[in-house]
Amino acid sequence: MKPRISMITLGVRDLAASIRFYEEGLGLPRMESPPEVAFFTLNGTWLGLYGREALAEDAGVSAEGSGFTGIALAHNLASEAEVDELLEQAVAAGATLVKPGQKVFWGGYSGYFADPDGYLWEVAHNPFAWVGPKDE
Repeated sequence: MKPRISMITLGVRDLAASIRFYEEGLGLPRMESPPEVAFFTLNGTWLGLYGREALAEDAGVSAEGSGFTGIALAHNLASEAEVDELLEQAVAAGATLVKPGQKVFWGGYSGYFADPDGYLWEVAHNPFAWVGPKDE
């Protein structure tokens, strides 16, 4: 396996609402796509939104489930102030603030929000190293 993630696909309950959250609320660039799915270009990968039931059916698993999914997506920024700004933007777009931005045990600064389907996003500033591809 090559060391990359080509796409992250989230199974969502309300595709239109999730598209609004990611496109209008967070400002992610949306690609043209069929009406039953939405794709957003990220720097080095894609984010896909697909109906939760349909995604579960495609994988051959149950769509039932709730609570912590055991995964968090992360977005790193260049400063603590940018972390706080993005957390505020996400909440204004309809996210739930899970953990406000704060100093963390490893020496950085981070907070968490949950998107409209409860997917966790960590928003972080690592003062020691840049994590992920450089911004274009």
